[in-house]
Amino acid sequence: MELKEQLEALTLKLEGKSKDEVKNAIEAFETKNKEVIANEVKAVKDELETQLKAVQEHADKLDVKLQEKGKKEAAGGDAIKGLITENFDTISNVRKGKAIEVKTVGNMVLANLSGDEPRDYNFDVVMLPNQKANVSDLVGNVAISGGTYTFTRETTSEGSISTPSEGTAKSQIDYDFLNVDVATDFIAGFARYSKKMKNNLPYLESFIPRALRRDYAKAENANFYAVLIAAATASTEIITGQNKVEMLISEIAKLDGLDRDTNAIVVTPADYWDMLLTEKSTGAGYGLPGVVTQDGGVLRINGIPVVKATWVAANKYLVGDWSRINKVTTEGLSLDFSEEEGTNFVANNITARIEAQVALAVEEPLSLVYGDFTATA
Repeated sequence: MELKEQLEALTLKLEGKSKDEVKNAIEAFETKNKEVIANEVKAVKDELETQLKAVQEHADKLDVKLQEKGKKEAAGGDAIKGLITENFDTISNVRKGKAIEVKTVGNMVLANLSGDEPRDYNFDVVMLPNQKANVSDLVGNVAISGGTYTFTRETTSEGSISTPSEGTAKSQIDYDFLNVDVATDFIAGFARYSKKMKNNLPYLESFIPRALRRDYAKAENANFYAVLIAAATASTEIITGQNKVEMLISEIAKLDGLDRDTNAIVVTPADYWDMLLTEKSTGAGYGLPGVVTQDGGVLRINGIPVVKATWVAANKYLVGDWSRINKVTTEGLSLDFSEEEGTNFVANNITARIEAQVALAVEEPLSLVYGDFTATA
């Protein structure tokens, strides 16, 4: 009779017995089946060791490297003994047909983590830069209440003022004028984003206004630059026989000869830095004229600042009296946000709009010269 069946029979036999009778029956059962119990335990142990040996051989074939010093050499015996000791309670409950899983413990690495590791965030967005200078930094500003700015420009005159001969009539002079109209218009744009995006990206509320102002300034510079080159007087200077600094000095001299005062020169960054490498003569080393200075990082020609501007076309320059140029403003720069615009209310979107109604008035075209550093005869 199997040991399990004998235990079931004993359990039924002990029902209703006294404490002493139960004790005596159990002792008799243990004495009778002592050898059988020992054989069962030995069979379980032998089966377990066979399974562990197979696991160890498989691990050796896969070249599993134990992390602790000396474990590799003792993998056969010490590893098995350690596993048996650690899992003694589980092993004691093994029966035929009941499996046991034994795992070898290794060092933990980041791969043990499911998902992303914790991070620290910088919510100050690394933005693309603003342009180095704006047209509005160089010119005046006129605010108007309507949409058109009109200024009066003196044009020609007839006659002259002179010293008359004795007894003759004095000379007569008359003047002509031109009314110039400058209509303002909107420079504008908008960005639309979801409320969920705003809530999930805490930097968005500070980024959007800064980005829109930067990009508005770029659009305004492009608009005003087109006005400047259309109104300015075209230069007749050529690069042949002179360098860039000499061309600019010649432009200043010509304006001086027309009683116009030059207060700023605008060039590209590439031309700005190229002027600093002006040679005395080919192979004679660098040497700017004494009239050219650099003070606090600002290049000056006879005290006139040279401004770097990325909105100027390659190899081009503007020289002149910028006090005769005005930015005309009907509505100043405004930045507004709306959750009701269009379908925003039902779509949970937000619209950010930036705009200004402006124009550029070049009041005296002869006071501004537009030239080309590559012009040749």
